[in-house]
Amino acid sequence: MATSTAQHILHTSIAYLKGVGDIRAELLKKELGIATYNDLLHTFPFRFIDKTKFNKIIHLTTANDTVQITGTITYIETLGQAHAKRIKATFNDGTGNLDLTWFNMLPWVEKTVLTGQKYLVFGKLSFFNGMPQITHPEIELLDDNFTNLANKNKLEPVYSSTEKLKAKMLNGRQIGKLTAQLFGLLQPHHILENLSQSILDTYKLMPRFSAFKNIHFPNNNAAYEAAVRRLKFEELFFSQLAVQQRKLFNKTQNRGFVFPIVGNAFTQFYNNHLPFTLTNAQKKVIKEIRHDTATGRQMNRLLQGDVGSGKTIVALITMLIAADNGYQSTLMAPTEILSRQHYEGLTTMLGNMPIKIMLLTGSVKVKQRRLIHAALLDGSCHILVGTHAIIEDVVQFKQLGFVVIDEQHRFGVAQRARLWAKASLPPHMLVMTATPIPRTLAMTAYGDLDCSIMDELPPGRTPIKTLHKTDDFRAATMKFVREQIDQGRQIYFIFPLIEESDKLDFENLMAGYDNVKAYFPEPKYYISMVHGRMKADLKNANMERFVNNTTQIMVSTTVIEVGVNVPNATVMVIESAERFGLSQLHQLRGRVGRGVHQSFCILLTSPKIGANTKQRMQIMVSTNNGFIIAEKDMELRGPGDIEGTRQSGMAAFKIANIIDDKIMLQAIHTIVENLLQADPNLMLPVNQATHQYLLTQKHKKGWGNIA
Repeated sequence: MATSTAQHILHTSIAYLKGVGDIRAELLKKELGIATYNDLLHTFPFRFIDKTKFNKIIHLTTANDTVQITGTITYIETLGQAHAKRIKATFNDGTGNLDLTWFNMLPWVEKTVLTGQKYLVFGKLSFFNGMPQITHPEIELLDDNFTNLANKNKLEPVYSSTEKLKAKMLNGRQIGKLTAQLFGLLQPHHILENLSQSILDTYKLMPRFSAFKNIHFPNNNAAYEAAVRRLKFEELFFSQLAVQQRKLFNKTQNRGFVFPIVGNAFTQFYNNHLPFTLTNAQKKVIKEIRHDTATGRQMNRLLQGDVGSGKTIVALITMLIAADNGYQSTLMAPTEILSRQHYEGLTTMLGNMPIKIMLLTGSVKVKQRRLIHAALLDGSCHILVGTHAIIEDVVQFKQLGFVVIDEQHRFGVAQRARLWAKASLPPHMLVMTATPIPRTLAMTAYGDLDCSIMDELPPGRTPIKTLHKTDDFRAATMKFVREQIDQGRQIYFIFPLIEESDKLDFENLMAGYDNVKAYFPEPKYYISMVHGRMKADLKNANMERFVNNTTQIMVSTTVIEVGVNVPNATVMVIESAERFGLSQLHQLRGRVGRGVHQSFCILLTSPKIGANTKQRMQIMVSTNNGFIIAEKDMELRGPGDIEGTRQSGMAAFKIANIIDDKIMLQAIHTIVENLLQADPNLMLPVNQATHQYLLTQKHKKGWGNIA
């Protein structure tokens, strides 16, 4: 009965709360997403007005913001005429005088504010001609002995509002009054506990009802902090529970193809075609994949590898193992340039081996498409490389067993599901990313995947030297670039992408192109240019000229951030580097340093940059480690759109922050791991509160994939 009552009252329309009604309810839903009592309960204040302290007029200075004072009205008068009327009162607390002024609600003020009466006054302080004053103060009548002050010293919540809500008399403090009314209706049994008593006791967490009460209406800061800690714990706990339950389900329930052997394709490649000795990190990942694909359960593995760490060769070796076991593979990349590069790289590495690789992108002609479709159906195509074109319904495989997705964050859940549908069982999945992910973000965004990290570079790679220069050193930078070209090397000049304005982006790039041409005139030097507005065939042709060393300089926007491999390019000049994030700078830097020659990345900024920008430039200069850079980037810029990063199934955080709360997140990750090891289906009596709560959440966005 208690559960039923709780569900009923919390799912009541906000329109039924006193003072709301249908019109305000519709506006609250549209503006703030508040449709029910439960939505209002989960709309937390963004700040508090501190009414725990009382001021004395004699001590007021311009340093005071809002003040709260008890005293007496000693004088009151109405000034002006008609629409310009105002009321002015003198307020005295025994230490000095304060002016109070009202410009509206005049009939109420004339009736309520009387001389000789004691009041509690609160408002924003200002000074006029040295006299302290409050315009439109809150004012409340006190009894002679001030005995009704007992309930006045509190932290008063202020909530987010909008102009449309304010027009309907629903500002941030008025929303607080609605929340206070809601708590007048709620009892502890309406807000059911969702954590076990052992967790509450072990981690000294406030009960759930008390946490909601104290996050809205705390008596003091300590109560508020305890409420925040409890609700952050809850958010992180259920986020981890969601991804770890799904991971456990996949591991134990999702049947997968078995790759029991390592055969001729693998052996021939390893012995005769391997372009370099594998790093220990690469060997470790291959071993992990071999183990996963031999278990009879579907593999879902995230492969994080810094730029140049050799992820592609790991993917190729595992696709050869799939071929040895009679299964086809596909490698899907987000762009045509990257897909073509993968195709050409894999083809070159395989040489004359009897492994057929085909390329399918949007630009492939109909006749070639038919050949590809036929080769996939009869099994003669072992590896298909391509873009989103792979997931079209017409593309069918004889026996798809292994899928590699490069830069997974560029693909959605529905696209992955369509790949799964092309096989009799879900194929093994290897998700690759060249953007190192901080541990806390990986736990949250990719917690349902097994994670492999490759943090070694193949032998022979020389670390890139990174320098930060201001525009004052442009001439010296160009002199250095010229010396590199004279030694036979190639150069990138990268200009920022201004997403808000394609026109401004293009004008910036063209101005930069003209500037580079002025330093490096034809016919001694030849320049390619690539940008997002360029037609695909021209873009590919210009890229091809640079790849073939027909042009020495590439002027580009960030379209070359991923997927361009020119070993002869040794200098990356990034213009207006202050406008790039750390991770993007690191990705761009990874386009050089891919050959045997010493490479350089030069970050050009304005001479006048802020402390945050200086810090970012210093980080880039001091390390080439993408994992360190990713962690710093997240600290400086925040985690960004986690919902957009992950594949599915993670509830958005209202109060937790994976940067500020990373220690708590890491602890909770272990707590949930241990909990599911002991009770994977949450059937033990101690976990019934958690189990019942999950049953009520499964219909909600972000919880749909909880096993």
